[in-house]
Amino acid sequence: MTRTAKKKHESGLRTLIDQYIATATAATFNYKQVAAAIGETGTTHHRAIALYLAELAFDGTLLEVSPGRFKPVQRTVVATGTFVRRSNGKNAVITDDDGEPIMIAERNSMHALNGDRVAVSVAARVKGREPEAKVTEIVERKPQTFIGTLRVDKHVGTLVTDSKFLATDIVIPRNRLRGGRTGDKAVVRITDWPENVQIPYGEVVDVLGPTGENNTEIHAILAEYGLPYKYPEAVEKAADKIDAGITPEVVAQREDMRGMTTFTIDPRDAKDFDDALSVRRMGEGRYEVGVHIADVTHYVQPDTIIDREARERATSVYLVDRVVPMLPEHLCNGICSLRPDEDKLAFSVMFEMDDNARVLGYRIARTVIRSNRRFAYEEAQEVIETGRGDYADEILLLDRLAKQLRKDRYASGSVEFDRAEVRFEIDEKGHPVSVYFKESKDANKLIEEFMLLANKTVATVVGRPDGKRKAKAFVYRVHDTPDPDRLSSFAKLARTFGYKVKTEGAAAEINKSINRMLADVQGKGEENFLSTLAIRSMAKAIYTTQNIGHYGLGFDYYTHFTSPIRRYPDMMVHRLLARYLAGGRTVNVQKLEEECKHSSDMEQLAANAERSSIKYKQVEYMQDHLGEVYAGVISGVTEWGLYVELDDNKCEGLVPMRDLADDFYDFDEKNFCLVGRRNGHRYRLGDAVRVKVARCDIQKKQLDFVIVDEEGNPIGAPARKAATKPAAKGRKQSRKGRR
Repeated sequence: MTRTAKKKHESGLRTLIDQYIATATAATFNYKQVAAAIGETGTTHHRAIALYLAELAFDGTLLEVSPGRFKPVQRTVVATGTFVRRSNGKNAVITDDDGEPIMIAERNSMHALNGDRVAVSVAARVKGREPEAKVTEIVERKPQTFIGTLRVDKHVGTLVTDSKFLATDIVIPRNRLRGGRTGDKAVVRITDWPENVQIPYGEVVDVLGPTGENNTEIHAILAEYGLPYKYPEAVEKAADKIDAGITPEVVAQREDMRGMTTFTIDPRDAKDFDDALSVRRMGEGRYEVGVHIADVTHYVQPDTIIDREARERATSVYLVDRVVPMLPEHLCNGICSLRPDEDKLAFSVMFEMDDNARVLGYRIARTVIRSNRRFAYEEAQEVIETGRGDYADEILLLDRLAKQLRKDRYASGSVEFDRAEVRFEIDEKGHPVSVYFKESKDANKLIEEFMLLANKTVATVVGRPDGKRKAKAFVYRVHDTPDPDRLSSFAKLARTFGYKVKTEGAAAEINKSINRMLADVQGKGEENFLSTLAIRSMAKAIYTTQNIGHYGLGFDYYTHFTSPIRRYPDMMVHRLLARYLAGGRTVNVQKLEEECKHSSDMEQLAANAERSSIKYKQVEYMQDHLGEVYAGVISGVTEWGLYVELDDNKCEGLVPMRDLADDFYDFDEKNFCLVGRRNGHRYRLGDAVRVKVARCDIQKKQLDFVIVDEEGNPIGAPARKAATKPAAKGRKQSRKGRR
């Protein structure tokens, strides 16, 4: 192509791009979308389009809402969105039309709080600057509170906040302290924040207790995530009035299975027993296995005070030293719990299976059961390992069938995520005295397989009805396919350690390659963080009425039916299943979807609170071990330092960049490492290191480590100590070079 022809083509290309921008219906676009729309292919044309879009953004004709993504801009664009406040001052708005963040300076925020719905005006981009927005109206305030420590003087109180969403303290008039004193941890609501004032005013909602006490700190974690830490007295009283009520009339309406050999297998300290198993031989090579689930919805009727509280909580919250139950104790640990030697109401799925664990048939029924024995996992595991003990024949049979189910599931592409969970031995004051690991053994997997089978069966019954009947509205537990970019990044990282993970092809093949990697990595230094990253490369499982299957399990239909004592979606499933089995009509999909979303959101909050409580106890535990040296593995590499996970207890801490004293290190993002400028030394993900516990900040839940040599001396420290003035000058020059 001649130079004249090339210029003519570029001019025509720019005209086509301008026409696309003028008529674009997409909220935002990138160069690939533009190229596809105007019919241009090839690397050269794509590059020309990308350069022209960048040029238009620099001139202010386009707004670059995120790297490489643009939208047309007028002098001012009016939008609505959700305000994002950060304690580092980097506030933003996530606009409704494109979901992209736009920065908002504090002076332009109208003191909106994190999560508030706001109206904003977005100014045209100034050359060389990020786009900015200005809040013009706070459309809807998100109810929220802040946690912190009170400081009270003669005239006024102050909450020194722990929040990552607020950069300032909160001033509290003395008459609004609710008896709070200096050093107390409190929950505070902002009552006023005048536009020209930097510090908001508030009032104490609740005083949690003295900072540092175990109950205070655990309640603070729950309050931080907006989770309840007390049970309403009215709900407790309503529950206490409920009687088991297993009368002859009730039994007559159910299948009586009290004569079946039935038992529960649960954690040693469990009190709420959701599920039980029964098994009997039906002939040569044929068995009936019953999965019996507590019939909670028999006792908790829709829209009662107990039901409303359970729906709002959506889940029990499992913290390091306690369970915050979804249902009142009288129900969850008493009437509904499938305790041994007591008649109980259940919702059961009965499977007819052969020797190869193939399901030959099943039926679903409301039943009456009587558990013969309560096993802890450790007791059932001993039976499996020794072949001796109570109900050994039944447990060994179920174990054999479960192993076949598991084998078949993995052959069909289910992902095998078996990670050890950190647990603490806690003294009477709530202080952690030791750390141990909870591993999933055969007894755990036995229960898991039959619960998966029951959940899958119930979802299939409703989601794929016989004949020409349409599927009715239902609650599914779905798991989307992995994000391609995340999966690709994970595969690249795994490759640096010699493991191959497929990123393209059938889902089953991709998952099998992940399973092979997870098997190969066991017992190696990189095991924990590669396992963690494998999980993070996956989408999050959620509740929804829109069934897309469960990618991780490899199931087309899946739901949660087996834990109604601790999960509200399971209660929803029980009600829907009973309704549809009785020939009832479908329910309102929109309302059901709203309840699904609420349950998914609450599940995530509960998981965050659980992780926060574990981190708190890890820091509290390590505070007793300041100055001690541990072996560990680099579990994270960032521009601010290295994260190291200790081999002994899986506690994770940060080696700040400032404490890498032997050199100046640059962050190599592509290769997941820090590289020393002078000595070329590399700290990589998965490297084994020795560290000393340097600092523990319980309030911030932060651990700081220092990398040490074989003698326990900080690497580089002796050289720094002996440094002369010229050496110090050299360091200064290195810093200058770094800039």
